[in-house]
Amino acid sequence: MNLWKEFTKGLIAENPIFRLALSLCPALAVTSNVYNALGMGLTVMFVITCNNISVSTFRNVIHPKVRVPVYIISIATIVTVAMLVLEAFLPVLFKELGIYLSLVVVFAIILARAEVFAAKNKVIPAMVDGLGMGAGFTLGMVTIGGIREIIGNGSFFGYQLLGSWYHPPLIVILAPGGFIVIGFIIGAMNLSEKRKKEKMEKTAAAGGNI
Repeated sequence: MNLWKEFTKGLIAENPIFRLALSLCPALAVTSNVYNALGMGLTVMFVITCNNISVSTFRNVIHPKVRVPVYIISIATIVTVAMLVLEAFLPVLFKELGIYLSLVVVFAIILARAEVFAAKNKVIPAMVDGLGMGAGFTLGMVTIGGIREIIGNGSFFGYQLLGSWYHPPLIVILAPGGFIVIGFIIGAMNLSEKRKKEKMEKTAAAGGNI
């Protein structure tokens, strides 16, 4: 198994937000600025990686009929640990993320990777898959958060980029703004992929005519 391929697939080709359209709730709720988006992204990356390792380790002893409850218990335990760490060392971020940290337990992307990949593969590939999907989720969150913070606040990571002359549109940092930003990003990615595919087809057709 190509571990590098398993890692990179989550960045673009199977990006949880822009390609699989999973866990869109935090992509709308906590991406009004980059700091919160990065915090949530890294938290999910930690949870999905640890859960993949746990599921893969015990995949041969988990009865198929109770696998989903076992996955949920595993995820809930890891999320609790993550929340306690954030509350102890990053209390401001913990307060900002609020209830959405608890909702990580039911994020579709985490349960999906446990069911689709970790339960069918060994520990190292499962860990790499978790890291890749987590990195893709984090990349998506930071991208959305960066765009929304710059347009909606005129700042990036809390640092003011645009002067007092700039009057930010409030809608960008609200939930509808999140939908708009995600829609434009997905549209741009689809257009880029379409053009790339058309270019490859033209190249193949030209080669066949030689």
